[in-house]
Amino acid sequence: MILQRLSQLYPLLRAAVSLQLRRNLGLTAVAFNKAKELDPVQKLFVEKLREYTTKSKSAGGVVDAGPEYQRNVNDELTKLQRLYGGGDLTKFPDFKFVEPKLEEVTSK
Repeated sequence: MILQRLSQLYPLLRAAVSLQLRRNLGLTAVAFNKAKELDPVQKLFVEKLREYTTKSKSAGGVVDAGPEYQRNVNDELTKLQRLYGGGDLTKFPDFKFVEPKLEEVTSK
C-alpha cells in the first residue's frame, strides 16, 4: 500500500525538485555572471549611461540642449496655455469633486 502510494507521488515530487533545481541554477548563474567582468560592449554601454546620468544631473534637465530647445519648449507651453486656458502646465492638476445632493425617495 505505501509502496503504491509512493509510486503515485514520485512524478509530482520529481517535478517539484526539478523545478527548484532549475530555479536555483538560474539564480546562481546570474550571481556568478555579475561577479565576472562585463564584455566590452556592455561595459561601454554602462559607462555611457553613467556619463549621461552625471551630465543630466549637472545640467538639471536635458543634456546638450541649447537655448533654441528652451525657446521651443517655452513656445509650446505658451500655445498650450492659450489653448487650454492658462495655469501651470508643468504640474499635475488638482481635481475637486463635489458630492451631489441626493434626495431620498420614499415608496408609497
